[in-house]
Amino acid sequence: MTTTARFVRPEERSANPYDDEVAADPIPFYDALRDHTPIASMLALPHTHLISRYEDVKFALQHPEIFSSDISAVDIGQDRPLLPLQVDPPDHVKYRRVMDPQMSARHFAPLEDEVRGLVNDLVDRFSERGTCDVHAELTVPLPCAVFLQLCNLPQDSLDQMLAWKDDIIRPQLRHPDAHDPEVAGQIRRRTALAIYAFFGEVIADRRAQPGDDLFSRFANGEIDGERMTDEQMLDMGFLFLLGGLDTVTSTLDCSIAYLGRNPDRRDQLVADPSRVPAAVEELLRVHTPVMQVLRVVKQPYEMHGVSLEPGDSVMVMIGAADTDPTEFGETAGEVDFDRPVNRHLAFGGGPHRCLGSHLARFELVIALEELHRRLPDYRVPPGAELRYSPGIREIAELPLEFTPRPRRSS
Repeated sequence: MTTTARFVRPEERSANPYDDEVAADPIPFYDALRDHTPIASMLALPHTHLISRYEDVKFALQHPEIFSSDISAVDIGQDRPLLPLQVDPPDHVKYRRVMDPQMSARHFAPLEDEVRGLVNDLVDRFSERGTCDVHAELTVPLPCAVFLQLCNLPQDSLDQMLAWKDDIIRPQLRHPDAHDPEVAGQIRRRTALAIYAFFGEVIADRRAQPGDDLFSRFANGEIDGERMTDEQMLDMGFLFLLGGLDTVTSTLDCSIAYLGRNPDRRDQLVADPSRVPAAVEELLRVHTPVMQVLRVVKQPYEMHGVSLEPGDSVMVMIGAADTDPTEFGETAGEVDFDRPVNRHLAFGGGPHRCLGSHLARFELVIALEELHRRLPDYRVPPGAELRYSPGIREIAELPLEFTPRPRRSS
């Protein structure tokens, strides 16, 4: 527990999940939060609370009337609430009724061969070298290509969209002065305007020439008996860009990094690919990529003796909940592909549960199945230092080494 002393101070109820060392190895931090300060605070952000125990996190996710996801919870430069994330019930239900059917597993199953082919095309580019940066060469381009295909967006827009995504989520990566919150806010606002302009053109095109892509299907959806407005489509597109281009990358980064440093676990999946779906769930749990989600308190509420007041911000610590021994037993902080019950919260819970969970699982399973089939002895080189971004745990560079293998025969 001594390694977490600088991150969690029980006597001050103070914690900082945005510390780089926490992002690199968050489980000791999560343990200290749950054990000592189940409702912690951040000295740098007054009136901000961290909720960390499984039952408390689940309660917060299931009660948006107390812990709201509305636009006041997260300001990333947007003009209006991102749909459907930043609208609480009962209005939230109207949007999910339109969106959920379009994001069901049945829409993605017909794409399986194509996505497997895409994974193999990407692996072909580095399989003969024996080394790669799997972040740059696989985990970034794969979900991006799938997203562009689903939305029928031009492939040559990818670099710009990736830049927009990073400028919204982690602007300091591309702009050193963005460590200043005011500068980061300005960058996010400029980026938001560019995203709105881009999707404005996409929406106009889909209205004029609808197809079978995701945006066309949403454009024909009805809210309260009327077609979705352009503003509603813009607010949905903004959220889809962030979700479609970031969280699957982060999940693959965390999963491959773990497997590349634990060859016994990697070999289990090589020997029996049928175990990959369970492995995906367990890696989502232990290495939850989205460390926390943000909420704002709407009603006075007391938790563990701490008064939460309207207007207070809350960090709902998904990662801490997913490694809580009260739910997952004494081995909660360890990976076990045979775990009999795995009610993880990596996709959230309650009414705001992740809209894209079916798509994410679809991509994750295919990517890991094909990677282990093609490069069964990959590993993270000894001594490699991996830099994880806080909040959403993406790895800046993820080197792998493996026995060189030929490209597929054409």
